[in-house]
Amino acid sequence: MSLKDVIIKERLPRHIAVIMDGNGRWAKKQGNARIFGHKNAMKAVRDVCEACAELGVDYLTLYAFSTENWNRPKMEVMGLMDLLVSAINTETDTLIKNNIRLNAIGRLTDLPEKVLVNLKDAIDRTKDNTGLTLTLALSYSSKVELVEAVQSVARDIEAGKISADSIDASVISDHLYTRGMPDPDLLIRTSGEFRISNFMLWQLAYSELYFTPILWPDFDKEELYKAIVDYQQRERRFGMTSEQIG
Repeated sequence: MSLKDVIIKERLPRHIAVIMDGNGRWAKKQGNARIFGHKNAMKAVRDVCEACAELGVDYLTLYAFSTENWNRPKMEVMGLMDLLVSAINTETDTLIKNNIRLNAIGRLTDLPEKVLVNLKDAIDRTKDNTGLTLTLALSYSSKVELVEAVQSVARDIEAGKISADSIDASVISDHLYTRGMPDPDLLIRTSGEFRISNFMLWQLAYSELYFTPILWPDFDKEELYKAIVDYQQRERRFGMTSEQIG
């Protein structure tokens, strides 16, 4: 029996975020270069997207490339960008077929032009889809996101659009890359690392965190179901007591 049969559809996480980690270590175990791991990671991406769409999850956000990743060896970065273009071109028709809307967050202008052009085209082609929203975090840094949000709020104050006293959590959220999206209910990180690596620092405040030793290229639908079942066994209190929740 698949763990899918154990999942309670009425208690699905509305938004799942994933730190896809372990591609390089997976490739090293195979005796190959790191880029080999990145190539094989696409199957996990397809599996997770398909599983989320089938279950009825509304939002899936994948941490694909951080601002810090630009510091990796040039050949690896170039290979990753080429893979991204290839994946976008190969998978867009599948996204359309499965009613998945593509989105992207981060410092997208940092991306090579060929990546940005293909990404914008795929986002435009899938914009009317009404199923799962798949968001790619590219050249993303949560610290940069927060700095830019503060700068944007400051400009609004200077322009007289808002007052300093009116700033609350919702105002900050409305100035983040993720505005209009619900915060993640569940964060999954693969490869056995126990950190969030500058990812959604604001948005993950009350998210349930799930860490697995599985390297990302080996993460499949059943591993996703396992994470969701674990999530559904937890009590989310948001600072309240069990009695208040009950």
